[in-house]
Amino acid sequence: MPIEDADGLRRILQYTRVAVVGASTSYEKAAHIVPAYLQRHGYDLRPVNPNADEIFGKQAYDSLADVSESVDIVEIFRPSEEVPEIVDQALARDDVKAVWMQSGIRHDEAARRAETAGVDVVQDRCMKVEHGQLIRNPMD
Repeated sequence: MPIEDADGLRRILQYTRVAVVGASTSYEKAAHIVPAYLQRHGYDLRPVNPNADEIFGKQAYDSLADVSESVDIVEIFRPSEEVPEIVDQALARDDVKAVWMQSGIRHDEAARRAETAGVDVVQDRCMKVEHGQLIRNPMD
């Protein structure tokens, strides 16, 4: 079952290396706003977007498979029908601990495959919102 409880979400939010699949260069899009927030709160981003060279001051990769740095969380900002391929790429790595599908994104079959492989899954939740509610210091 995908993780929905506060303790499980807090545990995942403690990981710091995030591959953002579908990261955007457009400042007004959630795929830019959410990761930029995460970066401001100490997360180390690995943007994945084949149409960009750099996002968030970091090299952008063409695919998750191309990310040479370690990854804890694969955060997905792509349509739900693209999730199975992204999960396949995540499972081909030996460093991914969680797959996080942003608000409006879910794929139950791919989620089950990831969970069977021992990877935590969050579906249809905003990482920024959850961080703000569960982790962020209220004095920020």
